[in-house]
Amino acid sequence: MELHTIGIGLGKTVFHLIGLNLRGEVAVRKKFSRTQLVHFTANLKVDLIGMEACGGAHFLGRAHCATKAMRYG
Repeated sequence: MELHTIGIGLGKTVFHLIGLNLRGEVAVRKKFSRTQLVHFTANLKVDLIGMEACGGAHFLGRAHCATKAMRYG
């Protein structure tokens, strides 16, 4: 799946993701649990990920960086 930008709406237990292609059109719109979101984003190649600045965002940022570091060493 080719996505340019994803936006993540953070909640306590449910996370909403919207993905845009290079033309700015909505390519994907999904709802995830925390674990599902980490697994889904680990396999994506995107240029920009946007989310609000809060404790949940910091957790997801660290989890995303950790999965990328494991793959690229």
